[in-house]
This record gives sequence, structure tokens and C-alpha cells, in this order.
Amino acid sequence: MPFLIDRRTFLAAPFFVRHLLSAPPSGQVRLGAFGAGNMAFFTLDGLARHPKVKLVCVAEVDSARLDQLKAKYPDARVYPDWRQMLDKEKPNLDAVCVGTPDHMHAPMAMSAMRLGLPVYQQKPMAHSIHEVHMLTAMARKKNLVTQMGIQIHSTREYKSAVQLIQSGTIGKIKEVHSWSEKKWGDSDPLPQRTDPVPATFNWDHWIGVAQPRPFIADVYHPVNWRKRIDFGTATFGDMGCHILDPVFGALGLAAPLSVRSEGAAPNAQSWALDSVIHYVFPGTSVTEAKTVPITWYDGDARPPQEIQALAGSRKLPGQGSLFIGTKGVMLLPHIGVPLLLPEDRFKDFEMPRLETVNHYHQFVEAVMGNGKTTTSFDYSGPLTEAVLLGPLATRFPKTTLQWNSAKLKFSNSPEANHHVRTKYRDGWQVKGL
Repeated sequence: MPFLIDRRTFLAAPFFVRHLLSAPPSGQVRLGAFGAGNMAFFTLDGLARHPKVKLVCVAEVDSARLDQLKAKYPDARVYPDWRQMLDKEKPNLDAVCVGTPDHMHAPMAMSAMRLGLPVYQQKPMAHSIHEVHMLTAMARKKNLVTQMGIQIHSTREYKSAVQLIQSGTIGKIKEVHSWSEKKWGDSDPLPQRTDPVPATFNWDHWIGVAQPRPFIADVYHPVNWRKRIDFGTATFGDMGCHILDPVFGALGLAAPLSVRSEGAAPNAQSWALDSVIHYVFPGTSVTEAKTVPITWYDGDARPPQEIQALAGSRKLPGQGSLFIGTKGVMLLPHIGVPLLLPEDRFKDFEMPRLETVNHYHQFVEAVMGNGKTTTSFDYSGPLTEAVLLGPLATRFPKTTLQWNSAKLKFSNSPEANHHVRTKYRDGWQVKGL
């Protein structure tokens, strides 16, 4: 059963909870981690490198992925079940980090936040738009420190891009085009076979809240889950949260008004390739009109030639954004220094001198009561919502979906509304989701 804290337990420990809402009483942040391999390790390691952090425990379903953890953090206790870890270690924790596949982000984060624990959440914040709203509301209700792991947000390159747009360097923004060359999709059906589950791997716990299915080697674990509808969020969730972040921050965007997919639909198991998504957002103080179009491209898809021509002789990088303003254009590579165009117009322009901040340590300092995070769930929630509307829209090609964020529904598509929320499998429900 998933771990649930009841009201009696919460009320019996007001002193403990009150301190978690401000700063750890010991002056040391005791960290628990969900996941130990790949990005999960980089996440926990990025936080544990702070001199005031102690990694107390880690939950990992594949013991074959523990070598790096054991070598660097031999004293950290390891649990095969994240629910068991929370149940046993809750008095010993001041914060947690989540670095698992997308479908488990929300269950783990919600369970931790209901205990009053601050959360560092890898991107995307959740697997469904409903989960995003619930996590945002819970973090706000409990006044918890949160941070989404879009660490490029804190680099001088992305900070400079945001400042340039907000200061009107290229005028009012007319439109933005963003793209990623990654291909987290699959047009082929899955193999019709069942493979032996490795002895080191708990397949049932890896599936978690998703519906059961046979294990197929290399199709899900350890990386190809990003391609699968029930576990990942395609290239959007992997790179959209990064690349659309400075677009969101610079323009001060909220939820989009509509979203439309021009590419192929996913098949029964996997997301499609080469997506082209048209968003329309409400305009802001830095946009030219009352609405502003943002277009996303991934895989082999790219902006049309007339848009690419605005970059002059420069070839578009594999990932990035092109901001089109009334007084010029800004090309922002991922990750690179923003370039103002045409170059002769901005040849004497002095770029902002901003410093990169350690995104992980910013979270730790905020947990200790020193400052605030810059990608809290209040910021990351609307960003992730917009990102997740992309893969959802691919299910309905050539259809403009009118989105009402406040009501969590599409006004013109009952069919699309079925995909706003994911049904968890029996025995894995999490209170609050």
C-alpha cells in the first residue's frame, strides 16, 4: 500500500512539521532520494555536494544501479520500496529529491509533501496535468520549499536571455519558435514478447502507479521509458521544460489558451516523432498583441524557412529558441549565449553581466531559510502544464484544442479531457492525487 499520513499523526507532531516549514532545527539538511541511477544520481549528488546536506537514504528498484551511490555515499541507507523508506525514515528527513521516470514523480512528491517535506523534483514536474495542479496546490497549502530540476534556469545564459527580452532589447515580442532535435518517440509497435526480469530489478515496483504489463528488455528500463505513453512525456517532458523555460520566464506566460498539433498521432504505446505544436498564450506586457503564438518542433521538424532566414547566415543549433520582436530577433541556443540579430544593428550592444547560480544549492539554502528558489512549483507548475499539453495535443492531430486551465478541461473536446488525468492502478492510489 502507498504511504499515507493521517490527520491524527499530523496533528500529533506540530513541532516537527512547523520546523520543516521553516528550516531544519539541526542546521543540517537530511536528504532522502527517490532513485539512484543516471539523472537520479546527478540530482542527489548535486544536492549532497552542499556542505550542510547529509544523504540519509535512497529508494531504488534496481540494485544493479547502486554502485555509484555506494562508492560515494556508503552510509546512505537503501530501500527497495520508496513507500517503506518514507514510512521508516520520515523523522530523519528534512527534504527529498525525486529523479525517477516521469510517471512516479507526482506520487512520490505528493507523499513527501503531505509529510511536510520540501521537494526537489526533476523535470517534468509530473506525468499528467491534473497531477501538476495537485502538487502546486499542496506545496502552496503547506508553504513548502520546492524546486524543479531545470538547472539551466540558473545559468547566466538563460538569465541573460530573460533580461534582454524583459528590458525590450528587441522590442515587443511577436512570436517565438522553439525546437529540440531529440527523438523520444517511436512509430513502431512494441515487440510481442515477454522477457525474463533481471534478478536485480523489481519490475512491479518500477511500474508503480501505471497499469501492469509484461517486461520487455530495453523497451522501458533504463532509458526508453521516455518514448512510452504510460511512463514518459516524449521530447516535451525531457527538453521542453528546459527550452521553453526562458520563453516562459522572459514573456511572463501563464497557461495557454489553445494548443494544436500538426504532426502524427502516437500509436497505442509510444509517442509520435517529429512533433509540431502551435500554442496560443495570452499576451503580456512584453508582447506585441493580446495573444502571442509559441511554436514547438522536435525530432527532424524545424521552423519554416522564412523563420530560419531571420537568423541570417547562421544555421539553427540542434536545440534552442528564436524570439521575434518588433525591433530585432534573439537566437538562444540550448545552452549558449543569446545572439541579437541582425548583428550589425546590435554590434555595439553591451550584454548583461549576470552570474550562474548553483540551482541545487539554491534549493538547499531555501530549505535552511536563506532566500527562495527560482523554479518553485508556483513557477514550474504552469510551465509543466503548458509542456504537457503538447503530447496530449498530438493525440488529436489537426485539431485546435481550447484550454481552460482554471477548470482543468478543454472546452471543445470531451475526448481530450479524458487525458488530463491518469487513473492509478489498484493498490497504488496516493491521497491528494
